[in-house]
Order: sequence, then structure tokens, then C-alpha cells
Amino acid sequence: MEKPKYKRVILKLSGEALAGKAGFGINPPIIKEFVKEIKQVQELGVEIAIVVGGGNIWRGTTGEEMGMERAQADYMGMLATVMNSLALQDVLENEGVPTRVQTSIEMRQVAEPYIRRRAIRHLEKGRVVIFAGGTGNPYFSTDTTAALRAAEIEADVILMAKNNVDGVYSADPQKDANAIKFTELTHLDVISKGLQVMDTTASSLSMDNDIPLVVFNLNKPGNIRRVIMGEEIGTTVKGSKK
Repeated sequence: MEKPKYKRVILKLSGEALAGKAGFGINPPIIKEFVKEIKQVQELGVEIAIVVGGGNIWRGTTGEEMGMERAQADYMGMLATVMNSLALQDVLENEGVPTRVQTSIEMRQVAEPYIRRRAIRHLEKGRVVIFAGGTGNPYFSTDTTAALRAAEIEADVILMAKNNVDGVYSADPQKDANAIKFTELTHLDVISKGLQVMDTTASSLSMDNDIPLVVFNLNKPGNIRRVIMGEEIGTTVKGSKK
């Protein structure tokens, strides 16, 4: 039997991934396809934690354009991630995958508060853990949440699942035909080259804690399993050249 390359992972999903082609709202059939792959990997004994964005419901930049205070807009975005997390939890549990949602903003009626040791214990017991509500602070993205939680739970890797993008490019491949795809980078490369992988805070946090990152195309069936099994797809971002 094949052995997974990673034992404990953070899977970073964008909110838009849950919306499908509509680009807005929650699309249960789309989520179900992702969940089937997550279940297959979980059955291999991989401990899976998920961080999901909220861009399919609300974006902080939208609030700013309306003249809303940045912190207020960001808090609304955090609540959007909670809605996405609850939807994802429901589909996972309908597929027979035990799941816990932990929020950085307390709302005990719908989810557990984030407690690091409890999250690790859930993972050890074979439960999928979804980290909702971002870091609980405005001005920080869900990319930063993924890097922070990965460091806290000592994850082996962050899996950055992208919509119809199969890795990291020197420019937007949909706009620039000469864009070059990278197969391997360091976190310092990402920061110095200004590559749009994750925000600078998240990249710095990943670099400081030597957490590798794999950027891959979520929309190709089977890719989550391929990455976890160690297939070289997408782009791998490491802490150093070693």
C-alpha cells in the first residue's frame, strides 16, 4: 500500500472554490466533489486541518470601496469564513467524515472556540478540523491564518489549493503568454519576486517556521491525493535552497 508523504496537513481553500463557476455563494455539489477527495486521503491515515476563505460571500476590499472602516469589513469577512466552514462540515459529515469547526471568534452555539491542544487531539483521533474566523484579528488574511495554524499544530505542509491555476507563475498566465511556471521556489523567492502566492505576512511566517507550501490546481480531480502522496505537481515552496 502506498504511504502518504505527509502525515499532518493544512489544506487552504479559497471561498471562491466553494462557489464553483457562479463565483458567489455556496455550491453544495462542488463541495461534495472536494469532500470525496478529502475522505479518500483521510482514510489513508492523514490528519487534515482546513482553512477556508470567505471571498464567495464577502470581501474586505468591497467594504473599503463602500467607505466602511477596514476593521469592520474584515470582521464581516471572518464571519463569512464561519458560514463556509459550517457548510463544509455538513457535507463532510454527510459523507461519514467526523469533523470539528473551531473558531477564533467565540460562538459556542455553532462551533468550538479555537484551542490548540484540542485541535491536535481531534486530529489524532482522525477528525477533520476546520479553522474558521481567520486569526480573530482584522488586517490578517486567511493565508496568514493557514501559516499560523500550521505552525501551531506542527503541520508537515500547507496545501494551497488554487482555482484553475496549476502552480506559481512569473506573471498571470491568463494575461501573459510568456509567463513562466516555477516548479520549486523558496519563501524568500516568493517575497523578493513579489509573486502572488500568499501575502507577505503569511510567507514570512511560513519561512520563519520552515513550513513548506505546495501550490496546485484544485479543479483537477485527484490532485489533493496526488500532492499528499508526494507526486510532483504544481509548485513547491520551501524554507531554503537545501
